[in-house]
Amino acid sequence: MTKHDIKRLGAGLALGLLALPLHAQEEADDTTRWVSDSLTTYVRSGPTDGYRIVGTLTAGEPVELLETSGDYSRVQGPGGDAVWVLSSELQEVPSAQVRLPELEQRVAELSAELEGIDEEWESRTASLRETLEVREARIAELEARNQELDSETEQSRQTIRELQARLDTQEEDLLLRYFMYGGGVAGAGLLVGLIVPHLPRRKRKRDRWF
Repeated sequence: MTKHDIKRLGAGLALGLLALPLHAQEEADDTTRWVSDSLTTYVRSGPTDGYRIVGTLTAGEPVELLETSGDYSRVQGPGGDAVWVLSSELQEVPSAQVRLPELEQRVAELSAELEGIDEEWESRTASLRETLEVREARIAELEARNQELDSETEQSRQTIRELQARLDTQEEDLLLRYFMYGGGVAGAGLLVGLIVPHLPRRKRKRDRWF
């Protein structure tokens, strides 16, 4: 949930309060009514439009419902006088004027709560940003180390290939030397075999006994 969503939620709660009656109204007498939020409400001496207007009631003013006749209701105002007023000009819930102070207090409480939520949100997002930066730095470090290891591995492979090539060359040189040495020995033996039969033989002296 973003800060914008939180503020929208708070605004919605504040507006919702405007549509709810006060808790005290739930415990009020069933005969209690409130004059509607019109600027003024005319009252008459009787329950029809034919009766003369005898005064007005203030918007939002609480009155006591005494009886109802047709479109009119007989109410008793704060002054104690019983007068007739159109029933449509009465409402069963406290008027906005009566509810306004409590609503303002509730809005102030919600605003303070939203500020606290905002500060907590800022703190949490700052912590998350810090954690994310640490993780990104660690990932970058690991990626750099991985590249170094890849480079070292490639160098090691190249060295192994070079050593293997040198070893193969040395083996070929050694075999060639062995071959030449063996050929030389065989040739020398053959030459000796050819020369020896042609060498002059030494005659033996005969022993004389007479």
